[in-house]
Amino acid sequence: MRLVLLGPPGAGKGTQAVILSEKLGIPHISTGDLFRANIGEGTPLGVEAKQYIDAGKLVPTDVTARMVQARLAEPDAAEGFLLDGFPRTVEQADILAALLAESGHSLDGVINYVVSEDVVVERMLSRGRADDNEETIRTRLGVYRDETAPLISYYGDRIINIEAEGSVEDISARTLAALGR
Repeated sequence: MRLVLLGPPGAGKGTQAVILSEKLGIPHISTGDLFRANIGEGTPLGVEAKQYIDAGKLVPTDVTARMVQARLAEPDAAEGFLLDGFPRTVEQADILAALLAESGHSLDGVINYVVSEDVVVERMLSRGRADDNEETIRTRLGVYRDETAPLISYYGDRIINIEAEGSVEDISARTLAALGR
């Protein structure tokens, strides 16, 4: 099963991805983890990404796409994956579609975790991270609305909307049921 996870920051994608990865037997591929691994291992892509990060800039799409492409080519992703953090834009979605088509695959679905902004703010403030204040969180939500939310229209009938309010267990159960598991 090849899935993309969408939803605003604080929707619980990372938490759900860990559970789904175990239940479905496919790897959870997070772009944040990919960046950390490539930088930590000093790979050519990691060195390139680190230059942007150290300068306080976003890692360009082509660098991120090459990391994702390399990760999808690993044996554990041959039968499926959960992508978290990529694609973030329609441009990246086009790149992902092309990468998958090269190997004769396409996405099986796009899980969209739906949660109100007030719940997101409450969740993120409760994490107690230094960089999580209401203004910063609402700015991140605005970036999500502008850049990532258009993917919901882009993916159309492949979108699987999951209500992401309630307990972690309830959200997992809803997700698995929607996937027929």
